[in-house]
Amino acid sequence: MGLLYDKIVRPALFRMDSEEAHERGVRAMASLGAMTPLCRLMEAWTRLPADRNRPVEAFGLKFPNAIGLAAGFDKNARAWPAAAALGFGHVEIGTVTALAQGGNERPRMFRYPVEEAVINRMGFNNDGAEAVAARLARQPGPGRRRIPLGINLGKSKVTDIEKATEDYLASFALLAGHADYLVLNVSSPNTPGLRQLQDESRLRELLGAVTRANLDRAAAAGGRRVPLLLKIAPDLTFPQIDAVLGVIAEFSLDGVIATNTTLARPGWFAQVKEAGGLSGAPLRRRSTEIVNYIARATGGRLSIIGVGGITDAVSAGEKLDAGATLVQVYTGMVYRGPFFARDLALALADRQRV
Repeated sequence: MGLLYDKIVRPALFRMDSEEAHERGVRAMASLGAMTPLCRLMEAWTRLPADRNRPVEAFGLKFPNAIGLAAGFDKNARAWPAAAALGFGHVEIGTVTALAQGGNERPRMFRYPVEEAVINRMGFNNDGAEAVAARLARQPGPGRRRIPLGINLGKSKVTDIEKATEDYLASFALLAGHADYLVLNVSSPNTPGLRQLQDESRLRELLGAVTRANLDRAAAAGGRRVPLLLKIAPDLTFPQIDAVLGVIAEFSLDGVIATNTTLARPGWFAQVKEAGGLSGAPLRRRSTEIVNYIARATGGRLSIIGVGGITDAVSAGEKLDAGATLVQVYTGMVYRGPFFARDLALALADRQRV
């Protein structure tokens, strides 16, 4: 499969505009997800054998393996039902905003194959929380899925930063009932002002309101509290991360996702003028540093999903060794192919046996 992707599929996709190739990938995965018998057959092939299986438990959920599909690929809950068939142990959709929005002007996604990197300035293009909730209502819900589904929430671009909390609460009300876990994304570099929500006072307001809504919802329904995670930027300083961790502890969040894309332009990228968030191999070292810092600062008590620069089992293993409970990939899949998750899970299982 890898050779077929490297020699035929990837060259064909890379001749297209990167966003068009992405959209074709989403449509193909959505078509696969609609063919349930085929998905089950593929899942039987991608699932690790019992003697090599390494399931993971985190924030009250069970994951068949540590590899997840990061937010950004399936923004509108169209493709995720096929994720288990490709070997993923969980999938995160979004980012979803309260209001539907088209995102930033095209072109807005750029590949750098030699560096195994992507720069994007998509701008949270999505159908909006109401439409995504309606789509999820027609799909398998919590407790009936092959793998856990996370929903990543962001702020609508037209919403003033002072009203950001209300915007997130509107999305929470519509989507919480469909999520196995929820992520508050306050770290994308492509929505003006969004990263201000990582400031201690603004973050306290946001997390306080959402955690209260989460508790109220659970009490009213007599059901579960949805696990809440926060996604942070790699461009925070360590003192800023300390402040974020203090607020996370204050409101007993279930975990943190480290990290989003970066505005930094390390090494060769110093000459690149495209605006947006850089992902892929150049982010590997910084995201791992932050995972390790959080793990040490919290004494390993906080679940961490490590994201950024995972291109093989070595880079995935680094995140786990640094203290991550789970990892997520996206750019790596662009360069390595649709069965990258299965390959990683298999390699990590072999690594643990050594």
